[in-house]
Amino acid sequence: MRIVRYILPLLILSACNGYFGEKTDLDFIDQPDFTNRDVAYVPIQPAWDQFVYPSDVTIGFDELIYVVDEATEQIIGLDESGREQGRFSVPGVTSVTQDRRLDLLACGTIDTLSSSGEQITLACIYRIRLTGEGRNYGLRYARIVNKIVHPFYARSNVNTADLSVRFKKVAVMASDIPSQNNRFYVTRQGAGGSSVLGPNDAVLIFSNTDQFETPISVTTSSGIFNDYFRRPSGIATFAQPPQIQASQERHFFYSSIDPSNELKVQYIEYIETDFGAEFRPVIFPVGDTSKADGFLYEPGRFSRPVNITVAGDNTRFLFIVDEEQDSLFQFTPDGFEGVLPPPATGITKMQKVSFGGTGNGLMQFSRPSGVAYYRRIVYVADSGNGRILRFRLTLDFD
Repeated sequence: MRIVRYILPLLILSACNGYFGEKTDLDFIDQPDFTNRDVAYVPIQPAWDQFVYPSDVTIGFDELIYVVDEATEQIIGLDESGREQGRFSVPGVTSVTQDRRLDLLACGTIDTLSSSGEQITLACIYRIRLTGEGRNYGLRYARIVNKIVHPFYARSNVNTADLSVRFKKVAVMASDIPSQNNRFYVTRQGAGGSSVLGPNDAVLIFSNTDQFETPISVTTSSGIFNDYFRRPSGIATFAQPPQIQASQERHFFYSSIDPSNELKVQYIEYIETDFGAEFRPVIFPVGDTSKADGFLYEPGRFSRPVNITVAGDNTRFLFIVDEEQDSLFQFTPDGFEGVLPPPATGITKMQKVSFGGTGNGLMQFSRPSGVAYYRRIVYVADSGNGRILRFRLTLDFD
């Protein structure tokens, strides 16, 4: 029954007229006429092009869409129809996530003074509260209620390596235990490191009160590694909207942009043992062409996978945007690329639906850097073209 405390505000707020905005109107799309083998994502028009450089897109637990426009240092809220719900400025913002209390967690920067009086820029995670007086809610009423500044969440001094550190992405954990609900993972990049904070290239855990807990060490058959993550970028848990269905698993996918890393997207499993909790990499199968023609763990499959997300519905699809290949990739949760056609077709092999290519067509991208999924629609932040593109699988049309 504890989870009711997180769902009830949504039920109350959703009773307000127009609180969640308008849903996407798909009536203008003709139902695709496809053969047994025509399984693909198709674009939903129009593209949302009111941005300069949209570096991230996420779906909130409030069922609104949040876009980061890196060029203007703003978070823009939209409903499912694309109608703007408000804007909020955050210094150096590059990505945003919403937790289950409906706070936004934005990765950005903060300018401050060093001990010698020199102006420096440090990485910062901003906690943004969207509730105002009464029932007021949204970016129009937003305010910053906390700042997690690197390295001050763990130590008071700043060294040269700290200046290179940036937070890349936040992923929220769900739980029916209040003290565990809304804890979150953070990917962090930077040169060097320290004994207190671990390597600057790391995945960190923070409590639901924004307290730093630990950098993650990964256990493999070769031992325990505190430097397992190399240039981690995207991260995603299974705790995705809608609120009532948010998974409580602590496993996560993460992506690496380290050029020397052959497996740039990996699944890390959280396991409780008699000796404590462990994080272990899961090795997905590769090469069974009777099941699929593409695999998540093919060496060199990705070039620069900057962001990832997991579908919050029962498909649990994994979506990856690669800004160097200008492509969107889709995999099943066990690492097979593609989707299965309907049982009536008799086809038992995954059909690839990944797509892309450099350009400004409706199926092309220029440096895509954000991806989100909700209600069977995939949203891509097509950064270089200054727009948000939406896609839907042909199998998902009624």
